[in-house]
Amino acid sequence: MRIEDLDGPRIRAGSKQKTLETLDWIGLDWDGSPEVQSDDLSGYHRIMQDLAEAGLVYPCTASRSDIASAASAPQEGDHETSFPTSLRPTEAGQPCRFDPKEGVHWRLLVEAEEETVEDLLKGCHRFNLARECGDFVVWTVRNEPSYQLAVVIDDVKQGVTDVIRGDDLLPSAARQQLIYAAIHAPPPRWWHMPLVRGSDGRRLAKRHGDTRLETYRERGTTPEQIIGLLCFWCGLIPERNRLSANQAIDLFDPDVLPGEDIVFTQEDDDWLRA
Repeated sequence: MRIEDLDGPRIRAGSKQKTLETLDWIGLDWDGSPEVQSDDLSGYHRIMQDLAEAGLVYPCTASRSDIASAASAPQEGDHETSFPTSLRPTEAGQPCRFDPKEGVHWRLLVEAEEETVEDLLKGCHRFNLARECGDFVVWTVRNEPSYQLAVVIDDVKQGVTDVIRGDDLLPSAARQQLIYAAIHAPPPRWWHMPLVRGSDGRRLAKRHGDTRLETYRERGTTPEQIIGLLCFWCGLIPERNRLSANQAIDLFDPDVLPGEDIVFTQEDDDWLRA
């Protein structure tokens, strides 16, 4: 179990304990005590020093407005602007000393080669990161590792072999593969699952009402209802039924997992409230 808490401004007080309690309630367990990213940044520092000495990262003080002004076109993704090579400092690519400080990004050099992601659910996807995002941030102005860097280092440290997450993070796999290559570690197997959406086709969120697990729990929903609904969505059972976590494990079959996004219907909500 790993608690990812480096995105400081968005971390709510008490969210760690609530998350662990919810996972325990649903029937999941883990080995040992949870590892908390912010408890020890020394491992990230060591990797960044190695990358700096290899000339693979460089410090950058360019602001968002600087990047927007210099970029010829925005990235197609979530309002991100591709970092143009014209803003690379002349010493980029040369060995240097990692000297973290607030107000300075560190970026990973991204060359023009295409990055191929082989996903066990989504198939083969190719990304031209030089065009889509350019040199991306691996150490932030808050003087801490970026999400992309931290998860790679932690996955390697913890021996993670499979990464299962929403397919909105499929482009992140391409960036993370560059980091795996830079630190000479093999990437995991990728499984990018379809998202759950509201009836309007948009990602399930507050605009669709309160669909948090803790809310259903407070209303009397059982873990078996939650797991049964997930198994129904995944094509493992023909209709909604109450199942335990262990029963779901016995039923699991990756060959029948859905390829398309799931719509959270009124019938689903009624099932959880029943």
